[in-house]
Amino acid sequence: MIVQFHRVQKYYGATLVLSDINLEVKEGEKVGLIGRNGTGKSTILRLIAGDLSPDGGHISIRKGAKIGYLAQTADGDGRSTVYDVLSYAYREVKECQAKMAELESLMAQPQVTADTERMEAVLRQYAELQERFEQAGGYEMEARIDQVASGLGIPASHYTRLYASLSGGEQTKAGLASLLIARPTLLLLDEPTNHLDMSAVEWLESYLSAYEGTCIIVSHDRYFLDRVVAKIVEIEDGEATTYYTNYTGYQEEKQQRLLQQFAEYKDQQKKIKQMKEAIKRYREWGQIGDNPKFFRRAAAIQKALDRMEKVKRPVMDRKAADFRLELAGRSGNDAAKLDNVSKAYGDRLLFRHVSGLLEYGDKVALIGDNGAGKSTLFKLLLGIEQPDEGDVKLGSRAVIGYLAQDEPPQHDLTVLQYFRDEAGLEEGEARGRLAAYLFYGADVFKSVKNLSGGEWTRLRLALLIHRMPNLLLLDEPTNHLDIASREALEETLEQFPGTVLAVSHDRYFINRIASKIWALHDRTLAVYQGNFDEYKEQQAKRTRMSDERRVSDERKNSVRRDGISPASRGKETSNRRQVRLALRLEQDIERIEKQIAGLDEELARPEIYADSLRTSELALQKERLQKKAAELYEQWMELQQEES
Repeated sequence: MIVQFHRVQKYYGATLVLSDINLEVKEGEKVGLIGRNGTGKSTILRLIAGDLSPDGGHISIRKGAKIGYLAQTADGDGRSTVYDVLSYAYREVKECQAKMAELESLMAQPQVTADTERMEAVLRQYAELQERFEQAGGYEMEARIDQVASGLGIPASHYTRLYASLSGGEQTKAGLASLLIARPTLLLLDEPTNHLDMSAVEWLESYLSAYEGTCIIVSHDRYFLDRVVAKIVEIEDGEATTYYTNYTGYQEEKQQRLLQQFAEYKDQQKKIKQMKEAIKRYREWGQIGDNPKFFRRAAAIQKALDRMEKVKRPVMDRKAADFRLELAGRSGNDAAKLDNVSKAYGDRLLFRHVSGLLEYGDKVALIGDNGAGKSTLFKLLLGIEQPDEGDVKLGSRAVIGYLAQDEPPQHDLTVLQYFRDEAGLEEGEARGRLAAYLFYGADVFKSVKNLSGGEWTRLRLALLIHRMPNLLLLDEPTNHLDIASREALEETLEQFPGTVLAVSHDRYFINRIASKIWALHDRTLAVYQGNFDEYKEQQAKRTRMSDERRVSDERKNSVRRDGISPASRGKETSNRRQVRLALRLEQDIERIEKQIAGLDEELARPEIYADSLRTSELALQKERLQKKAAELYEQWMELQQEES
């Protein structure tokens, strides 16, 4: 066991957020923490991280557990660079490097080299530091930082930028990279996929799946949960329910549990009704016959009723946002068209000669890496930007509804005031509309600037839908929405008769609503029919065909070089192929061993030994070569066993 909650309670002011949380997480588990916005998921992570203390109950965390916590929002540091943040886990290594550099300068001084005793003391100290440097992973530091940063889409050119100058999303990404580089025992991630593009999300899935530590992940990304976690903990009504499965399995199991609980509830209510009737009957008989025996029986049944553990009535259908879309009128058959469009900003070319057609009723997902030009393509359709080449045309009677990735405005207007001003509605009608988007009672008097990401998205969707568009341009519409709101939005878009173009990295969302994929990659726009899974299948098929063509070309080139036809080559015996392969492996091993010997000679040179940076580089090269030699030797041994 690495984390255990026993009957944990937590208040915010007078509001009870967590009423009775029982939770266990074992070493190596990948746990998905799910629930509606405001149910206390982030609070649980903060309790584990030690940022908060429980108001009731007890939390046990394994002694010595190294905890890494990624919050939804990151705090900027005015002095740190991006590299400082990424290399934070290597603080000891960097201290060693600095001290080793001081000793190297000292050893270069004539008065030190002339003093044999002092020189020996400095060399001993240097050797100790070098050993600490190696044990702390100093030789792999740069490679590891580059591996994680590259996987999450942080370019090396950003290393020297001030961390505080990054956007909120970029800071979160750098913070996530820093945590992964540190490899804590217990990794706490709050919505880690929100600011990642699809390729970075897929890289993170692979990384976490192979991660040896324990992970607790708050996420509304259902596809991500299916790929990474094997245990779901749902926070609902202040309590935690555990399911030993991924998200898809949780959905099925929860439905079964609800049906079973409802059946148990009905059976118990029937029994309670019978017991109450018996109590009433015995009391009446006791009063009529003045017989204390009947009163004792009634009292015994009442005690049994009081001791009975009551089954809670399950909530079968919880209230969700009602995103009802109505059209003022339909657009023409061609809702929007891109014809050989090119766009650049200075020397940076986003895309060249891209074309695409949105027909009325199309549901299209626009995907691509961050910086590929997806938002710019939206701005072209909106008329905010103009193409450098080509034409962008909207269909006749097209009414655009645009949902951007905006931050809430920093003013003191309440939700009700803001909605009334933007929609031009009376208070009663405005409150009725807002209630459909889960803004009830006191919620409408919240300041807009204090809204959570999910609340701000729901408010903007309420305004967008009020304007009754027939062409929706949605930029990451599911970001910050909880799963219930995502499902409500998906259901609405499925039934929407108009046209939808949505930028999204939510693969579950794309699978459900998209009938076509626009993939913006390498300055071109490729169109695929179908949803995300079908797009991946088509991509895999294209990759296989490309690989087959490459292999075929290599075979043809090989025939041209040695004059042996594929048919003749196929007749070569298995034994001869093994002999040739063994010889080639022996040659490769011999070549690598010579390279290792050369590195050993260079590392032994005094001028190299005194240069810690060069020593680190050479040691890293040697380590890689040794690993490669071991792999080749293992292959050679397997061949020898096959021959014998």
